[in-house]
Amino acid sequence: MPAKAILTKVEDGSQWFGVDYNMNVYRGCSHGCIYCDSRSDCYRNDDFDRVKVKANALALLRENRRSRRRSPGVIATGAMSDPYNPLERELKLTRGALELIASAHFGVAIDTKGDLVARDADVLRQIGRNFPAIVKITITTADDGLCAKIEPDAPATRSRFAALRCLADAGVFCGVLMMPLLPFVNDTPENILAILRTAADAGARFVYPVFGLSMRDGQREYLYERLDGISPGLCARYAKEFGGRYRCPSPRMRELSAIFAAECGRFGLLHRMPDVVAAYRKGYGGRQSTLFRGETDDRAG
Repeated sequence: MPAKAILTKVEDGSQWFGVDYNMNVYRGCSHGCIYCDSRSDCYRNDDFDRVKVKANALALLRENRRSRRRSPGVIATGAMSDPYNPLERELKLTRGALELIASAHFGVAIDTKGDLVARDADVLRQIGRNFPAIVKITITTADDGLCAKIEPDAPATRSRFAALRCLADAGVFCGVLMMPLLPFVNDTPENILAILRTAADAGARFVYPVFGLSMRDGQREYLYERLDGISPGLCARYAKEFGGRYRCPSPRMRELSAIFAAECGRFGLLHRMPDVVAAYRKGYGGRQSTLFRGETDDRAG
């Protein structure tokens, strides 16, 4: 697909891991996650499940990074499409982008469900020598069976934990996005404890949660059509509990937040946004732009 630019400035990166720019070399996603907000009508991303390649993505990135208007900062990728979709194994556009980022002394913040991210541990380690680098692997359930129902075409949970282990062993700052925790599905103490324990064993530095989900037009209908495949009557329960609301917190959010915070302390895992940002940018001094100015965060309840 045609593309005029590959980098966009983030106005307030403090809200999401202190990033300065956003980058997507692909559009759309093939993971098939039933809850994905990127399906929402407001994004006008037709045929979302089909991954499209942005034409001249690396040439555009090379041009953008040389621009005098582009001061060094942290480039995020994975917000609207997974940078480690199946096409990446052959095309290596994400890896090419990371190599350009490394040579320009920019930082990087990756969101992914793709276990292929472990392939790029070497270049991520290289970026981390000069500028902040962080990898966030989304893991919503410790159960591979449930994973296959809510994220049917994404790598299995065990594969994502294996990728996390590989990155941690290579010295890459990495952790888990534990989101969304779907009400009445995976919002249980047992699931949270299993994710935290396995993440800590894999070398994660942090786990960042959302106890609930958001629902918008387009995405809500897609989710509702699939809920009864997880548990009969679940769609009606969601309709009764949330109706047309955008923010849909777990009814157990207060209880789960307390359990989560206590167990993060026990396992030595960071879980507050300011603490995670401070940790992954630590030691870079004057080479980095101001990444985080906020002091509070309410996602974890």
